Amino acid sequence: MSDVVAAAGVDEVPIWPALVVPVLEELRAGDVFHRKDLARAAALRAGLSEAALEETLQSGQLRYQHRVGWVLSHLSKAGWVERPERAHYQITAAGLKWLDTNPQGLDYSSARELLAPFWEEDNQRAAAKRASASGSSQALVEPTTPINDLDPVDQIEHGIARIHTEVGDALLERLRNSHPDFFEEAVVALLLAMGYGGAEQRGRRIGGTGDGGVDGVIDQDPLGLEQIYIQAKRYALGSNVQREAIQAFVGALHGVGASRGVFITTSGFSTGAKEYARAVQSRIILIDAERLATLMIKYGVGVQAKDTYTTVELDEDFFA
Repeated sequence: MSDVVAAAGVDEVPIWPALVVPVLEELRAGDVFHRKDLARAAALRAGLSEAALEETLQSGQLRYQHRVGWVLSHLSKAGWVERPERAHYQITAAGLKWLDTNPQGLDYSSARELLAPFWEEDNQRAAAKRASASGSSQALVEPTTPINDLDPVDQIEHGIARIHTEVGDALLERLRNSHPDFFEEAVVALLLAMGYGGAEQRGRRIGGTGDGGVDGVIDQDPLGLEQIYIQAKRYALGSNVQREAIQAFVGALHGVGASRGVFITTSGFSTGAKEYARAVQSRIILIDAERLATLMIKYGVGVQAKDTYTTVELDEDFFA
């Protein structure tokens, strides 16, 4: 299975070293920028697309704002920018000097080599704290320089994405090996967890002999006037659902007077199946193995939270 989470390794916002020059260029004139205004201006100078500007972290923060924030953290530590007031930045003489001699910017390797020395004091302090916490008498602990092509929050997100990929693979294996009745119950539970069926959880499995070609139904209102029908196919990996199966499902929907349905499988859909689902008048949503695993993880169906990690940042309002 490919990455379960869309952000599991590919995003359009460049790594933070690529944003160093755009940030300094925006500050070159000596103007004082608010952090958010500076982030936006630097992102536009760097040529980010509209899609890149809309990318968010799992926390909801815009990704480019977060990476520019990481740039400002490094540049402040190096003394190339300063903060004359809360959340406002301007370039220093040292920053101008560096920019004039390095207009080509930085890549990951040069950023690490150039900026790591400015973090040495922090490294030593962190090493001493780790040694103290572990009760070790050894003061020399391998320093960890926060110079990386991915900032810490990005590293956390990528790590979580890897875990989700592994758990998603395990979910799909279990579902493929489960009894058909269990799989049908599972997909109904998923749609209910997603909010379909209302607070009363109006959904049920109807698969079995004489099911009319549908495996479950969700009532969108208390009287069942608006219904979503479900077809669940527990196929092996590589055994894609073909056009004929979608046609049969559409026929089953017509048989019960329905116009909307969700077809869920533990495999994939052939090109013909996808084209038919798009062209037919009935509203048919196709959920393949990858999307199924993603949704089950997102809505907590078949999985449980194991660990929770909290990241913090300075509360600027506290110091206002």
